[in-house]
Amino acid sequence: MISAVESLSLAFSSGWASGINAYLVVLVLGIADKINDFDQIPNVLARWDVLAVAGFLYAMEFIADKIPYIDSTWDAISTAIRPTAGAVIGVLLAGDASTLQQAIMGVVGGGTALISHLIKSGSRLAINASPEPASNIGASLIEDLAVLGVVAYAIEHPRIAAGIAGLAMILGLLLMFVIGKAIRRGWRRWKQVEVQSA
Repeated sequence: MISAVESLSLAFSSGWASGINAYLVVLVLGIADKINDFDQIPNVLARWDVLAVAGFLYAMEFIADKIPYIDSTWDAISTAIRPTAGAVIGVLLAGDASTLQQAIMGVVGGGTALISHLIKSGSRLAINASPEPASNIGASLIEDLAVLGVVAYAIEHPRIAAGIAGLAMILGLLLMFVIGKAIRRGWRRWKQVEVQSA
C-alpha cells in the first residue's frame, strides 16, 4: 500500500510531466499498470480504449511538437488540456481517499501541470525565434525523454522523482526569468535605436 506522501509525490511528478506531455504520462502509467498491475496506478489508465486514445494523441503531439510555430499553436490549444489532465490524474491517484485528499491531489497535479506547461510554452516561443527546426526537434525529444524517465521512475520511487520534477520546475522558472530579462533588454535597445533614428 502506497503512503499519502508517496501518492502526493506521484501526483506532483505526474502533474509536472502532464504540463509537458499529458498523453505520454497516461501512456507510461497505463502501460506500467497493464504490465505489472501497480497498486498506486488507477486501473482506468490501463484500459485499452484509454491507451488507444492516449497513443493517438501522443503521436499527433510527437509530430506537432517538432515543427516551429505549429508547436506553439499546439501549446496554446493544450493550455486547458494539460493542467486538466494533471488534475484528473492527481485525483485518480488519490483513489478511495477522502474528498480532501482527492482535492489536494487534484490541485497538486493540476497546479504543477500548469506551471510546467507555462514554462514549456514560454521556452518554445523563445526557441521559435531561431530559424532552423533542429532546436525544436531537440527540445521536443529532450522533453519526451524527461517525461518518460520521471514518470517511469516515479512509479517505483515517487519521492525522488518528485524532487527531480521540483528541481526541473525551479530550473525552468529561472530560465524563463533569464529569457524574460533578455527580451526586455533587447526591446529597450530596439526602442532606443528607433528614437535615435527618428
